[in-house]
Amino acid sequence: MRVQVQGYGVLRSHRQKLLTSLTSATVEEIILRPGAQVTPDSIIMKLNNPELYEETERARMQLNQEKANLRKLELNNQRELLAEESNLAEMVAKFNMVKLRREAEQELVDKGVVSQLTYKTTVLEQEQLHDSMRIQQNRIAQLKLVNQEALNIQQEQINQAEALYFTVKNRVDALAVKAGINGILQRLPVELGQSIAAGQELALVGSEQDLLALIRVPQAQAERISVGQLAEVTTRRDLLPGKVSRITPEVQEGTVTIEIQFTAAHLPASARPELSVDAVIYTAELKNTLYIDRPVNVRVNSSNSLYKLDHTRQLAEYSEVRYGEDAGKYIQLLEGAAVNDTFIVSDMTGFTDSKRISITN
Repeated sequence: MRVQVQGYGVLRSHRQKLLTSLTSATVEEIILRPGAQVTPDSIIMKLNNPELYEETERARMQLNQEKANLRKLELNNQRELLAEESNLAEMVAKFNMVKLRREAEQELVDKGVVSQLTYKTTVLEQEQLHDSMRIQQNRIAQLKLVNQEALNIQQEQINQAEALYFTVKNRVDALAVKAGINGILQRLPVELGQSIAAGQELALVGSEQDLLALIRVPQAQAERISVGQLAEVTTRRDLLPGKVSRITPEVQEGTVTIEIQFTAAHLPASARPELSVDAVIYTAELKNTLYIDRPVNVRVNSSNSLYKLDHTRQLAEYSEVRYGEDAGKYIQLLEGAAVNDTFIVSDMTGFTDSKRISITN
């Protein structure tokens, strides 16, 4: 005998996606209604927000302006660098001329043709030009670093403007509300022309095949259930095998919600999201035990009295029995019964004053 706990509930999509509005808008067009099959790119509805379009245009113009500023900065930096490099080239040319003159004067000063003052003046001029060249080279190197940093700063301005533009553009694109996943449109709580606030729910989309059952069972019986136990869910047309995958810790209205995951690879067409179902969870299997059809108004692990027929089946005697576990339409008998005993399980409250009753055809 398989001990079971019965419950009721609904089928729920294992994967659901709640679609909300990124900005305030007005429902301009509703394309799909609940029950429609959807793909990730299916457009459910279209929203409208004229202010958002204007904000997008301003962000696009600002991005273009920052890009133009970068090109302008690049041209100015290039012009400034060319001027400094031109100055360096003039210094190099002048340095080379002074160097040649010094070499020529060095030979002539030994012969007395050129005075020592003239020669030393040329040497001093060469040294000054050498220092000026070194300073100019450092100046160009520092200018390149400064220019690069200026370009980096401007590029950062572009990145910020670009991020703002794409943020606003994504909000505009989101005005065409798409499903995002394969499945079925389960809920659409908005109407045509309705004003929508940012963050407000627009639709609920859930998977159609990847379903699970959320079953409510009485609080007193929930303690007998554990994860991994086998279960059967009926849709009134089909019987779906499964197993307990989760037990919610909270109690609501005297019941505990049990999550059942189906073991079948494919579910029948009768299994749809939000379908009301009944379920049986098998909590144990009792072997070599006595059981009978469950009498009315009987609780598990309790004692009661039933009329038991004698071997002639014409006399019934009021006998006390002790019940054990419940198994749906059956209940376990722990005491007061033996194999092949026959009991009257129908309502006999009108005869409880009699210890024995006779049965006549």
